[in-house]
Amino acid sequence: MKKLLITLVLIPFLGIAQTIENIDYISPFNNDVAAIKKGNEWGFIDRDGQLTVDFRNDLVLTKTENAAYPIFSNGKCLIAHQKNGVLYYGYIDKTGKTVITPQFLNANNFQYGKALVLKVEKETIGYNDIFKKDVVNYHYFELVIDENGNTIDHLTQLAIHVSPKDKNDKNPPAITSKLISENLVAVKGNNKKWRIKKI
Repeated sequence: MKKLLITLVLIPFLGIAQTIENIDYISPFNNDVAAIKKGNEWGFIDRDGQLTVDFRNDLVLTKTENAAYPIFSNGKCLIAHQKNGVLYYGYIDKTGKTVITPQFLNANNFQYGKALVLKVEKETIGYNDIFKKDVVNYHYFELVIDENGNTIDHLTQLAIHVSPKDKNDKNPPAITSKLISENLVAVKGNNKKWRIKKI
């Protein structure tokens, strides 16, 4: 009777094992998860082989020495959503939940609990009476954000103008600064020289 009871108790747990098939690519583990690709979509598995983030097409690839695949860094992964022909970047957590809404023209993976992003701002500079619409100007700033998406520091003090003709360029504007430690960022100036800034 005991053997029958143990067997009946174990059968449901043994049946939970998940098998994922027809995978096109499996990345090395990073931040305790590995990216897996099926067709044009990516997902993530944990070290037990459980699918933690279901397959989706909005994950941003990170170039490594040998390949390009999405990664989690500091518990967050980059995503990109298109709006009016422009890609905006944001972040998900390890459950696949959006934790920082896509709003940046470009963004880096988190390091030291911070990320470098390009935040776009819209400025109304007039009104066109003929077309009955506002005349607007778009510009962006390079920022350091925290894990909640809040601005820690402005790295560029002057706004960088974004021209409508740039919408045809599929590549986002480049982030020129880089985090070099938990409290330091290297900022490249217009003269191509670096300055070290404490954040």
